[in-house]
Amino acid sequence: MKTTTVHPDEVSRKWFLVDAADKPAGRLAVRIAEVLRGKDLPTYTPHVDMGSFVVVVNAEKIKLSGSKDEQKLYKDFSGFPGGLKQRTAKTIREKDPGRIITQAVKGMMPRNKLSRTRLTRLKVYAGEQHPHTAQNPEALAF
Repeated sequence: MKTTTVHPDEVSRKWFLVDAADKPAGRLAVRIAEVLRGKDLPTYTPHVDMGSFVVVVNAEKIKLSGSKDEQKLYKDFSGFPGGLKQRTAKTIREKDPGRIITQAVKGMMPRNKLSRTRLTRLKVYAGEQHPHTAQNPEALAF
């Protein structure tokens, strides 16, 4: 058997649409990270960026298990003494609902330069409307 490797100019990207309403944040993030990396493809090559685009809608309706709305903390540090701000998931959901999904997916990606470019293909929207209808995104199965 021959081993074939995919070259970056041979990659064709697809667009997927995910409805995050009433879906657990962790399970959703695992599936999104898998598609962004291209691990769902039979020709997956770790050193080639071959993932697809993912559009997430209804980010404000994502489900967090247990009492994570009040107990889970999101931290922002300015770099200065006393510059640590800690906010609960409930306040983050009100202010920027896409951050919960974005940060969960980012935590499940490998820590390298390639993952930073892969994260640019993740598009998260709070409501049902998104500007990517021209790309004809297909629904991502769970």
